[in-house]
Amino acid sequence: MARVRMAAATDSERAIRAAHAAFLCWRQVPAPRRGELVQAIGKELRRMKPVLGRLVSWETGKILSEGLGEVQEMIDIADFAVGLSRQLYGLTMQSERSGHRLYEQWHPLGPIGVITAFNFPVAVWAWNGLIAAVCGDTVVWKPSEKAPLCALAVQGIVARLAADMGHPGVFTLLAGDGSLGRSMAADRRLPLVSATGSCAMGRSAGESIARRLGRSLLELGGNNAAVVMADADLNLALRAVVFGAAGTAGQRCTTLRRLILEEPIAADFTARLVGAFSSLREKIGHPLVEGTLIGPLIDREAVERFKQAVARIKSEGGEILVGGSPVGPARLPPECSGGFFVEPTLVRAGRDLPISREETFAPILYVFTAPDLDRGIAIQNSADQGLSSAIFTRSLMAAETFLSAAGSDCGIANVNTGTSGAEIGGAFGGEKDTGGGREAGSDAWKAYMRRQTCTINWTGSLPLSQGVRFDLE
Repeated sequence: MARVRMAAATDSERAIRAAHAAFLCWRQVPAPRRGELVQAIGKELRRMKPVLGRLVSWETGKILSEGLGEVQEMIDIADFAVGLSRQLYGLTMQSERSGHRLYEQWHPLGPIGVITAFNFPVAVWAWNGLIAAVCGDTVVWKPSEKAPLCALAVQGIVARLAADMGHPGVFTLLAGDGSLGRSMAADRRLPLVSATGSCAMGRSAGESIARRLGRSLLELGGNNAAVVMADADLNLALRAVVFGAAGTAGQRCTTLRRLILEEPIAADFTARLVGAFSSLREKIGHPLVEGTLIGPLIDREAVERFKQAVARIKSEGGEILVGGSPVGPARLPPECSGGFFVEPTLVRAGRDLPISREETFAPILYVFTAPDLDRGIAIQNSADQGLSSAIFTRSLMAAETFLSAAGSDCGIANVNTGTSGAEIGGAFGGEKDTGGGREAGSDAWKAYMRRQTCTINWTGSLPLSQGVRFDLE
């Protein structure tokens, strides 16, 4: 489709210098005026949604509805950010000193770095970039080298609108490989770096950022689980589990990777899963063709990792119930030649399966059983990552236990809905090896600003706090 020249060190230096220069002007623009630029971006994204949605599908292999959904996510976060531009509130506190006013306010942080992954090539940038923009920051974006075209398209839109409205340089893009991301993590001129990707990438970036005492916002891997209790609506649970495990060909950080079934329904529900996963093999194909549910993995390397995971499953005692193989050209329609397709794979895990503690970015679902809710929660929480989780139950007590401090240890915990499909109104992110970052929703905007506490004395005296006395006479 295209060739993209990777940024050199001189390109990176020039871009970060330009972003810093633009920040010195942009920070002085009132936040509601900054919101007007984001509003214009949202309007243009609405107009371009059909084109951008198809581009996302072409480049990443998502089915078209998911490509369009990702663009809609950008539109939604633009709307959210516009409202936020008038709600960057500080607090007024009561001072212990008479004649004093004590309050806090929030200021723009600076040029921020945004490093995004291939699986959501534009939405995750929008979560960061559009909120950062209304906060008064400029944005330097490094997309995944596996999906740069979507980023180039979006950058073309937002940079043009910013320049047309008199704010050139608010948005900058640098296409490059991991070395570029590492240099951004080490660059003191980027007070915040938001990085989305693997846990290994996050550890490396986090260490580099922490070494210079910068801020990091890390959205890393997820080894997500769902618990299905015996009293659950099993038809609802089945639909949620199958989409959660196989949607986006298993290439979401919120993909369902571990399923924990309460023992009384384990055999029946597993049999239903076998039927559902078997039917998915007829829905593998070109992501832009109507009726396709499973598109390709991102590249040949992803297929190799899938094959390695399947080999480990067998060697570690897991039982493959459905799938487990790449899909060759003979089983694909002609328009899919050259794609990297694999079968959605269902695995009976037994009591312990070491590979299940690792995140394979492919449609592999491990099925466990548990005698009760407590054991189900323990299995759920045994993963090193802590992004998304779910329980399916009609019991208020079970649901509230799962949502309590003794329940799921993840940043996202759902009841009677799957692990994927987070809305922008809620803060997105997770705990443990997922990195602890939060994007969108709630008060996530505070990550992109610096807090300043202010004291104003309107008297002629100088009382000290905590009753301290320091008399010069």
